[in-house]
Amino acid sequence: MANEPPVDYKSAGVDIEAGNEVVRRIKGLARGTYTPGVLSELGSFGGLFALGNRGLHDPILVSSADGVGTKLRLAFMSGVHDTIGVDLVNHCVNDILVQGAEPLFFFDYLATGRLDPDVAVKIVEGLARGCRENGCALLGGETAEMPGFYADGEYDVAGFIVGAVERDRLIDGKSIAAGDVLIGIASSGLHTNGYSLARAIVFERLHLGIHDPVPELGMSVADALLSTHRSYLGLLRSQLPRIKGMAHITGGGITDNLPRVLPPGTEAAVDLGSWPVPPVFEWLQHGGAVPQNDMLRTFNMGVGMILVVAAAEADDVLAALVAAGERDARVIGAIHRSAEASPLVRYRA
Repeated sequence: MANEPPVDYKSAGVDIEAGNEVVRRIKGLARGTYTPGVLSELGSFGGLFALGNRGLHDPILVSSADGVGTKLRLAFMSGVHDTIGVDLVNHCVNDILVQGAEPLFFFDYLATGRLDPDVAVKIVEGLARGCRENGCALLGGETAEMPGFYADGEYDVAGFIVGAVERDRLIDGKSIAAGDVLIGIASSGLHTNGYSLARAIVFERLHLGIHDPVPELGMSVADALLSTHRSYLGLLRSQLPRIKGMAHITGGGITDNLPRVLPPGTEAAVDLGSWPVPPVFEWLQHGGAVPQNDMLRTFNMGVGMILVVAAAEADDVLAALVAAGERDARVIGAIHRSAEASPLVRYRA
């Protein structure tokens, strides 16, 4: 014992200087997202944000927290770490958008076994890019080095978002009624859900590597599965007053997410042939012989956001989406009355 070297924090697995280096390198990234409401600098114990004069007379704050699930495993395998942050921000933005909220600020939590400053900065570069694109301030976060919890080269990242909406513009689905129309807007791939099933199919059933080509898709496995989660904020901002309800199609697919915005006494009839299912989902389904019900309850199947609008508004909303550059929005079903205790989705072939 007497001849053994002393134990310090670094020898125990935590490198404080590496953490300080990360903070120094990401301060500029965070500042590049700051909006007029930001009152504090990165590194403060708490982030300060002033609502200020945003034209809101009776604002309601809307918040959400999420992660990107096992999509992280693909980042580890491919060495691509600068898109995960964009995925995370866009996912959180969409989650509060469905209630009509505009994002104000965002926090992140990054945990790893051994902090690699280069990887950490790549992750934050993605977070900052996502925040800038959505007009959202990256107000702060936490980087935790936890030796023994994560294998070398692995990490977890989560995001926390706060937005605001005028009380009388809150989208809560309460006015949804039979006869309303469902408009589906295309996803950009798997987004951030269904990756446990996708990985089982690709790596265990098909025995492919992360960089192997997929002839059916004309791209590599990495390119097919790492497509960035899409944000719908810019597209839908001007249409929010017309929308009665919105469902962000995440884990649980259309089957579990659409009922979350429907009032009692209603159900959604979704026409399965009304939109083209992207090839990546057909490839996964064929490769794993996955039953259709499981596909619909695991993946977004090419529809990342569903709007519920009055039938009389549907054509105008679709025309506005096309004018805004959206080429893949279409009517995919309708709302019906239901005698069931809880809202549900019924699929029509």
